[in-house]
Amino acid sequence: MTATPEIDPLLDCAPCCFLSFGDDGRITLANSTLLDRLGYSRAEITGKHVEAILTRPGRLFYQTHVFPLVKMHGRANEVFLLVEAKSGEQFGALWNLIRRERAGRWIVDCAIMEVQERRKYEDALLQAKRAAEAANALLEQQSMQLADQAAELEAQHQQLMEQTEELEVQAEELRVANDTLLAHGEELEREREAARQAEHVADEANRAKSEFLATMSHELRTPLNAIGGYTELIAAGIYGPLSDEQRQALERITRSQRHLLGLINDILNLSRIEAGRVEYSMSDVPFGDVINELRTMIEPQIAKNDLQFDVRVDEHLVVHTDHEKLVQILLNLLSNAVKFTSAGGTITLRSRPANPHSLAIDVADTGCGIPAAKLEAVFEPFVQVRSNAPRAREGTGLGLAISRNLARGMGGDLTATSEVGKGSTFTVTVPRRA
Repeated sequence: MTATPEIDPLLDCAPCCFLSFGDDGRITLANSTLLDRLGYSRAEITGKHVEAILTRPGRLFYQTHVFPLVKMHGRANEVFLLVEAKSGEQFGALWNLIRRERAGRWIVDCAIMEVQERRKYEDALLQAKRAAEAANALLEQQSMQLADQAAELEAQHQQLMEQTEELEVQAEELRVANDTLLAHGEELEREREAARQAEHVADEANRAKSEFLATMSHELRTPLNAIGGYTELIAAGIYGPLSDEQRQALERITRSQRHLLGLINDILNLSRIEAGRVEYSMSDVPFGDVINELRTMIEPQIAKNDLQFDVRVDEHLVVHTDHEKLVQILLNLLSNAVKFTSAGGTITLRSRPANPHSLAIDVADTGCGIPAAKLEAVFEPFVQVRSNAPRAREGTGLGLAISRNLARGMGGDLTATSEVGKGSTFTVTVPRRA
């Protein structure tokens, strides 16, 4: 019998569950985090089949989908499985699995994260909704009061106009009317304070909405990834040979799955930004490294669309930014330029000083352009203004909104200029070396 391998102390006390098993399904290694959650001792669980810690539906899904997928591709990410503890308690978890050869045999390593955040955000959203409804009712009541008071003020104003010629006689009445106006002003100030409080409640509700949307978008990615995995298994002939028509149908399913997954990822990114959950890793970044990474990703698209790529940048500059997010912003701008520039056109990437402390990076194209009246609207979520572009070229309308928020989060900005029929220029400003 093979000796049980020793587990690294750091892995043993990691905040997530971890286990390893062979192609025969027998568990060879489990960390203390998993043992504590399941209620097993190390001796009890070692040698058990991995299906022993899954529910009946979890075992069926493991047999028909998870293990075949891992064995074919070597890994599977964010697979949702129901786990059953020794006590009979069941809980959902996301499994990330990777299969690799170790010590002459194939081993599957699994990192397991329990899913337990959804209910918290549902409760927060429900409380925020109730608070918003109460605030709306209060606002309606206050609006009616304001309307009545406005009507009363208008009547008093008309009366004052009619009695202008009798001011000396009606001075006492004017004083009384003035006192009434002061009282109304105090009432209006109290109502403004109530309105400010209601606005604060609405902001809290919106924040809860963004957090809930981010959580739900994350959970939607799991079945979408599963759909992608199933179509790959079917396309690979796991379940038998396919006709040409069936392969075409699978390709349509795959394209739709990837489009929807991209939309959910964009919504997830925007929700994280709105909820203030984006973290920035700021450092001094050589600008040449950013340009080289962008060339690798964008030049195939430019060549495919028969476009010219004119790069005029100082690659020796150093900027203070989050490397990954700057690449994300510039790649989005370059991809948009490719979408909206006809064959034979030119896309230009250039850098220039914005001020002594910032660098301006321009992405210019010779595409269809954007009307001046609609230029600022392109940075709003879900907005598409280049209506003369083919529908197939349009995206979700979230890329520019996300890019501007990321640029501002790093101490810069994203702006645009455009002329219809001549093209557009989007400018990202980033701080220079700290």
